[in-house]
Amino acid sequence: MRLSSLIHASALAFALAFAVPAHAAPDDAGIRATIESFRTAIIDKDRERFLGLFVQQDVPWQSVLEDRSLAQLQTTRPQAVKARFKQENNPVAFIDGIVASKNASEETFSNVRIDSDGDVATVNFDYTFLSNGTATNWGKECWLMVRTEAGWKITSLAYSVILPPAKNAD
Repeated sequence: MRLSSLIHASALAFALAFAVPAHAAPDDAGIRATIESFRTAIIDKDRERFLGLFVQQDVPWQSVLEDRSLAQLQTTRPQAVKARFKQENNPVAFIDGIVASKNASEETFSNVRIDSDGDVATVNFDYTFLSNGTATNWGKECWLMVRTEAGWKITSLAYSVILPPAKNAD
């Protein structure tokens, strides 16, 4: 074997070693089961199941208003800001509001994308939040997750908020 062929073969072997993942395929099924449990816990108003999906109950939960929605909201609430952090915006407050409400609630998910190495994951999707079957807001939602001994848990959540256009008072 010539030296140039040996160098080429070594370079190819080196490149392939880094192209092949070191871990087995990530547990997309477990992540998808967590997404489904999130969805059905909202429908069922199941506080315990919902809170069990988080690594802790007060994980960061951040919303950001889409520009048109912010402008629309500022017509009645001038103090509204695009991405205001609120300590009380967390999984506990969210599910407690749903459980206390007489309205039927549901969050639907589409275009789910998962990126994981089997131990950490990012999950991104389009969502629509429904109250009594009517969309109240929608946008993109992103989760950071970790795989624990008890399965996949959400460590933080961020989402954009697009509101339905205001109805004209004609």
